[in-house]
Amino acid sequence: MSALRKSLAQYVALRRALGAKLGEDAGALSHFVEFLEHEGAGFVTSSLALRWATAPQGVQPATWSRRLGQVRGFASFASANDPRTEVPPVSLLPSRKRRPTPHIFTAREIALLMSRASRLHSRTGLRGPTHATLIGLLAATGLRPGEALALDERDVDLQRGVLAVRDTKFGKSRFVPLVPSTCAALAKYARLAARIFPSRSTGAFLLSKRGSRLSGGEARRTFAQLTRGIGLRPTLPNKRLGRGPRLQDLRHSFATHRLVEWYREGADVARKMPALSTYLGHVAVEHTYWYVQAVPELLQLATERLTQNGGAQ
Repeated sequence: MSALRKSLAQYVALRRALGAKLGEDAGALSHFVEFLEHEGAGFVTSSLALRWATAPQGVQPATWSRRLGQVRGFASFASANDPRTEVPPVSLLPSRKRRPTPHIFTAREIALLMSRASRLHSRTGLRGPTHATLIGLLAATGLRPGEALALDERDVDLQRGVLAVRDTKFGKSRFVPLVPSTCAALAKYARLAARIFPSRSTGAFLLSKRGSRLSGGEARRTFAQLTRGIGLRPTLPNKRLGRGPRLQDLRHSFATHRLVEWYREGADVARKMPALSTYLGHVAVEHTYWYVQAVPELLQLATERLTQNGGAQ
């Protein structure tokens, strides 16, 4: 078996062990490896990937983009063992819809963001605590930003240490457990909010500086300013915020750190993945696998684990 064939077998085995069915992708990538072998190539290059992806004629551009995306996932995996491997850039065949590469926050960056957020000024004094609490909540629980903003007081059970996340993406609801330190931080915020706004017209848990529910637009703008303040986003003229880490990346960071921790502990990640998928509110476990594919360190750890376990079965 050639090195490319072996690498593909390991990639398919890893994806399937993590819950992906990988029917169409596995077949397409097998044809891609045949193409590479026919060309006499021992590793993936962007030029060969582009030639293979655009070979079918009379199809929609999205088909070419999907084929190149299949190669990109395999190449990301293969690059962990063969540094000659080229991962085709997204810009080669841009598609209408693609996931941005997440920023994985370190514990230090999260602490800096929360510290800077806590010092945000407002007349009522609630703006800083609200944004610091939002960041801490997302980092500690992996909630989607919209889920955190939609929480009502009735959804936050600090006696039992549970959040009720209701009717969220895909119409699913779930309960999210809280660790004691997160409960304590939320309880402190709840007491402050009740003192500043003893009577309010909203049942929202996270409040704006005016006492209404904190909006997604305000949360995103403020977070962009905070990330710029600690050097994670460039300073642009005319107060433009530009591109940089997003609130959603705190969710990616939560999942990534959990998976890295499991791999380093030697845990059976394949068995734990369904539980993490349910916790995050994913419809299918293969959606959770995306975190492994998106983060080079996780790909490396997953590859090492597969190799230790004897490779593809």
